[in-house]
Amino acid sequence: MEEELSANGVSFNEALRTRTKGASLRIIRLFQQLPRTGEAQILGKQLLRSATSVAANFRAACRGRSTAEWYAKLCICVEEADETLFWLELLGDSGIMTKIRLDGLEKEYLEIVSILATARKKAQR
Repeated sequence: MEEELSANGVSFNEALRTRTKGASLRIIRLFQQLPRTGEAQILGKQLLRSATSVAANFRAACRGRSTAEWYAKLCICVEEADETLFWLELLGDSGIMTKIRLDGLEKEYLEIVSILATARKKAQR
């Protein structure tokens, strides 16, 4: 399981737990600002589900009883983070939210996907 310390003495797991939770909170605030139209609420609920799933599954991974369990949860996190990107893209492409408003969140989830995918690749070895 990934437990390397970063330069500031925080473990990989702790840093990513904090980051994914913070990103989830940003998604919650975005959801609260969505228009009350049917399509906005449907896409928003999907986005909310996938984004909070990333944080919840990574937290569960950190509590895993084995390396295999950690790896399995990590795989779920990668899928859910990528799905979060998809819903963000749809919100922007459909015009429900401006792409400028979504840009920061899209960049954050691109980075989260990259970090999680790299950790998954390292864990495979």
